[in-house]
Amino acid sequence: MEANSMEKRFDLHNPRSSEMNQEVGSKELKSESIDELSDLKFALDVSAIVAITDAKGVITYVNDKFCEVSKYQRSELLGKTHRLINSGYHSKEFFKRLWDTILSGHVWKGEIKNKAKNGLFYWVDTTIVPFLDGEGKPYQFLSIRYEVTERKRVEEELKNMMTKMIGLQEEERKRLSRELHDGVGQDLYSLLISISRLKNELEHPLLDQMHDETTQLIEEIRNLSWELRPSVLDDLGLVPATRSFINRFSSHFGISVAFDCTLKQRLSYEVETTIYRIIQESLTNIRKYADVKEAYVSIIEDGDVVKMTVQDEGKGFDLNQRRGIGLFSMEERSKSIGAKLKIETEPKKGTLITLNIQINHN
Repeated sequence: MEANSMEKRFDLHNPRSSEMNQEVGSKELKSESIDELSDLKFALDVSAIVAITDAKGVITYVNDKFCEVSKYQRSELLGKTHRLINSGYHSKEFFKRLWDTILSGHVWKGEIKNKAKNGLFYWVDTTIVPFLDGEGKPYQFLSIRYEVTERKRVEEELKNMMTKMIGLQEEERKRLSRELHDGVGQDLYSLLISISRLKNELEHPLLDQMHDETTQLIEEIRNLSWELRPSVLDDLGLVPATRSFINRFSSHFGISVAFDCTLKQRLSYEVETTIYRIIQESLTNIRKYADVKEAYVSIIEDGDVVKMTVQDEGKGFDLNQRRGIGLFSMEERSKSIGAKLKIETEPKKGTLITLNIQINHN
């Protein structure tokens, strides 16, 4: 009898026993899920800055890490928006794009500079995940951030170092350019005058040869001086220097370059130099590799952004297989002024180089 009773209690075919087993299994599953979620929350809280806001951006939850990094008490944060830690570094357009992304139900990822209660700035690598209701509209947002202040500091130091190196390089190029133009160039020009006087007094084939060779040397020195650092870039600015370079380039190499420009102001020394050098390097690459007779260059000013483009419809190339010193130089120059360089190319589909520069950046 006792054996039959125990058999009924654990008989899986018995309906009541089956229901009891399912209930026990369900509770165990829920308990395991809760334990797993608790472990995940613990791991997240230890490593990440976590916040939850409602659909309007009002903070409803922050973890201890948020308080630790921002230096605010939890009570000071709840019920407020993230404007409380706004550093003023990012533009209104930056936050508009952020909000447009998450309100449309998409995840936003990016780096944000914030300001702690003690006045110190800190950077966070941020992911914002929208939670959607039954109609597909966000009802709250989960923000997961990782502090990257130290990494950004190192990046800034490297950028400053690169800026100084490029600046020193440009100063040296300017010095050499002046010496070639004002020193060697003038000496050669004086020599040419002397040869011309001799030619007027004597007739000799050697004098004709010397005259032609000296004239050619003067032209080569002039071109070399221009390549090193055109004086018009310092004296008149980016736009005249670019027009002059394009005219010389087209004349020398037979490549027609259309130039479109809406820039109406002088930019900083570093920015003008960067744009000029990238245009120079891009057109040089077109001459060497693109196999075209036409190219397009533009410098467009749009609000606080200047956009430079260089485009051709030539051979193109595989960006993963060919990254020479020219491309590396363009990338480093763009980084040194905090600009965004984009190179789009494919074999037989031409090349488009775009540089976006924030000219009113905080």
